Order: sequence, then structure tokens, then C-alpha cells
Amino acid sequence: MELMAKLNIIKLKGSMFTTMAVVLGLSALCLSSTSLADEFTTPKQDRKGITESAKVQAGLPNVLILGDSISIGYTRQVRKGLEGKANVFRPKANCGDTPRGLAQIDKWLGDKKWDVIHFNWGLWDLCYRNPQSKAQGKRDKKNGTLSTPLPEYEKNLEKLVTRLKKTGAKLIWASTTVVPEGEVGRFVGDDAKYNTAAARVMKKHGVAINDLHALSAGFAAEIFTKPGDVHYTPKGSAKLAEQVVASISQVLVKQNSER
Repeated sequence: MELMAKLNIIKLKGSMFTTMAVVLGLSALCLSSTSLADEFTTPKQDRKGITESAKVQAGLPNVLILGDSISIGYTRQVRKGLEGKANVFRPKANCGDTPRGLAQIDKWLGDKKWDVIHFNWGLWDLCYRNPQSKAQGKRDKKNGTLSTPLPEYEKNLEKLVTRLKKTGAKLIWASTTVVPEGEVGRFVGDDAKYNTAAARVMKKHGVAINDLHALSAGFAAEIFTKPGDVHYTPKGSAKLAEQVVASISQVLVKQNSER
């Protein structure tokens, strides 16, 4: 009886240890998920761009949009602009910086046959971030650390473009939109530096460039959600969408003529 009692105590302790391990594991998973969800934030006004599903019409070409919250902001307008011409998809996620792109690209591409891929990474790569910052996205160019140094960014884009080319889709690079004065986590002028590096990669691979930087650089102050913010009002997103639709449409017309 004494032996059985000791065995029961051991089992109980083992059970308690297992339960505690499971609880701690779940807690860590929850914390990790929360951290990941907060890593690349998307303004509330733009989130329908990732919550709404694409309307699929059989027989139409498939277009994939990859990018951060700027692209999320114009995704719905692009779908509307290409309605009846193409099925427009995007990951139900903020594509963040190039390291995240490299980690997730196979998942985002899936096994669908893509005709056109319109893509961008940049604003999160050139962002300085500090875990202690209270700003959206943990931005802090005074005390933060640069997310992706320029040489690494160029190397990452090289890998991403090489992977995207394997899909057989026509690729369109969207140059990174402008960094306005007063942005708390990004330096004015870094957008041009990162775009120059990206242009080298695109030229090497023969990838078309949709110059959204030039377009956004000409936007009036009221087009931005607020001073020092890289995000746009619906009017601003609509202007970006108009140029995105035009660039994709041009490719689709050419593809149709070649068939």
C-alpha cells in the first residue's frame, strides 16, 4: 500500500508538471502570436484590404499583389478597377519587410497559376524600430535599430525576384512610396536610396517598374492621413490604385495580344 501511494504521488507530480508545461507552452505561443500580429501594423482604415476575399471569375487571369499596408490600402480599389478583367488576390497579411518576405513567400505564392505579380518591400526595411517605442510599429529613428541595412535589402530582393520569376508570371515592381517630413521611424531620403538599390535588381532581371514613389512624392499634404505619416487617406489610396490598375492592365493587354 505504501508503494502504491508513492507511485500515485509520482504520477500526480508528473501530471502537474505536464499540465504546467502545456500552460506555459500555450502562453508562450499566445505571446508569440501577439508579437507577430503587432510586428507589422496596418491602419484600421485599410484593413478591409486583407479581410475581404477576392471575387473569382473563371477564365480571367490571376493577379497577385504583395506589399505592406500601403498596398493593402489600395487593394480593394485595384480589384474594382480590374473587375471583369482579372482576379486580384493578395495574402491576408501585411507582407512587412524583406526578411518576412523570404520566410513567407512560398506560402503566399501557393500553387495557383499567376499571370501577373505586382510587388513591393521597402518601408519596413528602411524603418528604425525600438521595442520601447510607443509609436505605431515601434518606430524610433533616434534610439531604434535599422530593420534591414541597404546591402542586405538588395540581396534579399535579389532572392525574392529570383523566386518570383520561377512562377512564370509577369513581374511588376512598385517603387517604395515617399517618406514624408516628420516621420518618427524613417529618414527622409532613405526611400530614394532603397529605391535605387531595388532598381538595380529590377534592371538586372528585366522587371517592369511602376513608379509609385514619383506619384506619391507629388501628393498634397491632405492626401496623407496626418503629418509625418506614410499612410494615405482613401483619396490617396485611390490615386495609387489608379496607377497600379494602369500598370497591370498594360501587361494584361500585351499578354492577350501574344496568345
